[in-house]
Amino acid sequence: MRILVVDDSTERAGVVTQGLAGAGHEIVWHGEAAMELLQAVERLGPDVIIVGADSVTRDTLEGVALMSSGSPRPIVMFVDQSDDEAMHAAIGSGVAAYVVDGLDPSRIRSIVDVAVARFGKHRELIEELSEARLKLAERPIIERAKALLIKRRGLSEEEAFKLLRGTAMKRQQKLVEVAQHLLDAADLIG
Repeated sequence: MRILVVDDSTERAGVVTQGLAGAGHEIVWHGEAAMELLQAVERLGPDVIIVGADSVTRDTLEGVALMSSGSPRPIVMFVDQSDDEAMHAAIGSGVAAYVVDGLDPSRIRSIVDVAVARFGKHRELIEELSEARLKLAERPIIERAKALLIKRRGLSEEEAFKLLRGTAMKRQQKLVEVAQHLLDAADLIG
């Protein structure tokens, strides 16, 4: 994996890069300023981002949130000081793993692997939720189109649905598109 590391502490960054190199990962960039994070992410396209900090600052969280919204990817954050509020803010900003103190090069690989797996699962859940919301939004359109076919053509509900579905398959369109076209045409005709 291509990993970008941003850390103000050269000692902590050294431990992280040592652990990553030992696990066979490629470090694509190592920087000290969180402000450079967005530009480095855009330029280098890393698979994973590791952020190290003595304590989590508002600037760091804003940078992580901006980066997560524009180009989501797994983010691991190593911090020296435990702070529940900062941890919740970091996770809310898109951090997949938040590790406090006790940094050991032998643990880096498993921490990154868990963050990548957790990020992947999170993305799946977001996609499923988005798909469910879309289907819920489409349902009334399809139901109205079926009701129109039932009323105008005297079809049963099952026949109306089969007609819509068959038309969608024939035209290689989504069912909701065919339903919307039918409703639009019915509005036009009156």
